[in-house]
Amino acid sequence: MDNIEPDPNAKYGPPSVASRKRVIELLRYDDPTTWDIPWKQNVTPWTKGTYHPSLREVVEDTGIEFPKGNEKRALVPGCGEGHDVIYITSTLGLRTTGLDISQTAIERATRQVCVVNSSPDVPKDLIDFQVRDFFSLAAETEGDKFDLIYDFTFFVAIHPSQRPEWGKQMAALIKPGGYLITLVFPMETKSDVGPPWYLRPEHYDEPLAGHFVKVLDKVPEKLPTGWPEGRQHLLVWQRV
Repeated sequence: MDNIEPDPNAKYGPPSVASRKRVIELLRYDDPTTWDIPWKQNVTPWTKGTYHPSLREVVEDTGIEFPKGNEKRALVPGCGEGHDVIYITSTLGLRTTGLDISQTAIERATRQVCVVNSSPDVPKDLIDFQVRDFFSLAAETEGDKFDLIYDFTFFVAIHPSQRPEWGKQMAALIKPGGYLITLVFPMETKSDVGPPWYLRPEHYDEPLAGHFVKVLDKVPEKLPTGWPEGRQHLLVWQRV
């Protein structure tokens, strides 16, 4: 399949201090359903209005042979408005599921598919959006597992105490030989307040140890216009 172009009118930019503070005020990390509150109030500084250019870089420019075709499956936890789901489907042709705990986010994602569905490069029947907790997913058979999972602003959104469980869930959901793309963002000064919680590339090592090998570790070259350098990193893992 041909890929889709990013929206030139997308409103990329670093979240303001005020918007991030408001998100923290609205959320309870021990109650994931509270994520619907900022969505309802349009306090969503993490939204991009298009897919992330670093995702395009890792898929198209790194030489990694990611799975392709509608017999393969991909998952995007914390998918928000679904732009990355649409990109993965249109570019790799994967049957892609986008999860979010927020009903409002999934409603927006569903509308987004309708907006772009006039393009033959975005087959609507390959896209599935679900209001669901990532940690509730279960892969009872190999057919339930995924060939690719993309994590951007999800690992950083869950409380650090959940990171070991995140790693176990990734190992349970990805097929042997499958890939996990982690776009590490935002990397900022150390703080005990979140989300987003304090994050560095090495924070993924322990949760994924024993189940994945790292096949890409680099600073992305493709950044959104106006986005400060040094705040993100690309890691790709393969399930052993």
